[in-house]
Amino acid sequence: MKVHRYGERLDKCSKLMEEAELDALLLTKPANMFYLTGDGRLCAFSMITKDGKVALGVPKTDVEDVKQHAHFDQIAGFENEVGMIHSIAHYFEHFGIKKGAVGLEHTFLTRSMMDMLTHPHAKPEEVAIKDCTPVMSELRIIKDNEEIGYIRKAAKVSEEGMKAAVRAITPGITESQVAAEAEYAMRQAGAEEFWRSYVSSGERTNIAHGLPSHRKLKQGDLVMIDIHPVVNGYSADICRTVSVGKPTKEQQDAYDLYLKAQQSTIAKVKAGTGVGELEKVLHGVLEDAGHEEHIFGPPIHGVGIEFEEAPLPPGHAFFHGEKEPKPLGSNTVIAVGNCGLYTGNFGVRVEDTVVVTEKGHEVLTGYPRQLE
Repeated sequence: MKVHRYGERLDKCSKLMEEAELDALLLTKPANMFYLTGDGRLCAFSMITKDGKVALGVPKTDVEDVKQHAHFDQIAGFENEVGMIHSIAHYFEHFGIKKGAVGLEHTFLTRSMMDMLTHPHAKPEEVAIKDCTPVMSELRIIKDNEEIGYIRKAAKVSEEGMKAAVRAITPGITESQVAAEAEYAMRQAGAEEFWRSYVSSGERTNIAHGLPSHRKLKQGDLVMIDIHPVVNGYSADICRTVSVGKPTKEQQDAYDLYLKAQQSTIAKVKAGTGVGELEKVLHGVLEDAGHEEHIFGPPIHGVGIEFEEAPLPPGHAFFHGEKEPKPLGSNTVIAVGNCGLYTGNFGVRVEDTVVVTEKGHEVLTGYPRQLE
């Protein structure tokens, strides 16, 4: 089953590589390596040839562990960065790649990592470098049913995390302690890890993605909680805003407006709809209510192996090295509600993970949406 799954992905990858005129991919981003090989760890690399061959380079200590999880044709262990460079050079020679083009993940690599992967002792001089970010995004954007199942499990785990976080809300507890309750509950519910947890309160809810601080919650605060568990390698994304005690009318009105904008946008989700169209719906509700100055950032993004990935709204995509997204296809998974309404005194936000279907959509994150 595993061989069949990765075989299909590699076949599709080969076609996209041919269109992009790439002779090989040299991947170091864990999410991309995981998608094509079943194993994505730091301090490692995958070389994928245009005919679908997979070569892995991992720390020498990890070789036996990787063999238990990954799909590959060749594997090499190295002891340090110099050994990694020599392993890359060996694979270029082994696959007979002396000229042409290799795809690197420009939006992931730091300058020092780029220099290492393109070191004269690693890459043949006549092999050119191209960005393979759009290729990998095109590969991963439509999920298969197994992937949807994993995301569905992650969504259930996210609800357990949110339940624990909201249960912990009381005057005197810190934002960091609220995040800790969510993270503990998610691990107990089956998450092997999670992306950054965001918890902000009071005026800090005006921060787009507020990392937890040692600020203590006060009576009358709003608290914004945004969590992202990983289950079987796949993520979910959920955000809720709740109040410490009874909210004011201003807080409740702002929350109700944002929830209306988010739900109106989700109602429009179906195959064939553009991400940019959805962005206009959500922003339009807020703008029509006079809040055009209180909007920040794109409200839609993809969800999958990463909690934030393609598709992205057109303007946002450009700055992330992505191509303008095509209309949504069935089995694309998106988060709706990524950025909120920031009034200056406080902010509000609600975010859910949604899978696109041929006739509409399914909301995977079902934790209650209520301020109080």
